[in-house]
Amino acid sequence: MEFKEFTGKTVEEAVEIGLQELGLTAEQAEIRVLEEGKKKLFGAVKARVEIAKKEESVCPVCSENATDGERTVVFLEGLFKLLNITACTELVSEGDKVEINVTAANTNSIIGKHGAMLDAIQTLAGAVANTGRDDYKRVVVDCENYRENREATLNKLADNLAQKALRLGKKIQLEPMNPYERRIIHAALSKNEEVSTQSEGKEPNRYIVIIPNNLEDPDAPAIPARNERNNRSRRDNRGGKGKYNDRGRNGNRGGNKKPYNRDKKPSSSQGSGGGTSLKNTDFFGIFLGNSNNEEK
Repeated sequence: MEFKEFTGKTVEEAVEIGLQELGLTAEQAEIRVLEEGKKKLFGAVKARVEIAKKEESVCPVCSENATDGERTVVFLEGLFKLLNITACTELVSEGDKVEINVTAANTNSIIGKHGAMLDAIQTLAGAVANTGRDDYKRVVVDCENYRENREATLNKLADNLAQKALRLGKKIQLEPMNPYERRIIHAALSKNEEVSTQSEGKEPNRYIVIIPNNLEDPDAPAIPARNERNNRSRRDNRGGKGKYNDRGRNGNRGGNKKPYNRDKKPSSSQGSGGGTSLKNTDFFGIFLGNSNNEEK
């Protein structure tokens, strides 16, 4: 920027003169105050300012030369700054789809529970990348390989629940999932000829039901997958097979043995010998007697 000096009786007057001469508005100008005007006993000192036209900054998000992926990366960096999240955003690839990887000091702040935060970030990134496009371009935002690990977990879960549905001959209802995760479950069981899958419910609580071919009762409600462990625990403790059924509360078989009594003390005889007679008691120990009766 090239500055030009202007003077006036006051700073305001000097600025006004400079803006008129340069044909600028206050928003378009960079203004420096060199000296404020002031009156003296003899005469006055003029105010001095320097004014220059501001350089026009190019917004990388709005630039015509920026690619869809580059605009999206700039947007995410600004988003993380607003959310006070320390993260580094990298454009991995850009072709049929835009792939962006995020590395963060705290991955939970990016991923969230079951990837909910990461999915929300991906949705915003997709909206930015497809602004002004006629055809939709898919955008994938990942955080330290979370999506690949999650996909492996869902594939294993789908196989285990399919085996359970076949073993019980009943429908199994999974927890609500987003469309991306439901597609993984459907795809994982699409080649399994012994079961079928269908989505039920409404967003955001839409879920998958696994239906075995050997279904015993088609009208029976599906079993929630998350209750399998709790139901098995209740079955194990039902019908007299619990922890204390064949033993007493103190661990004694049969539960009838008298508990050990530490508070009961032995009684001593009333004779002059000062000896002791131990009665039938649960107390065990050594009685030392009276040292004055050593000779007797």
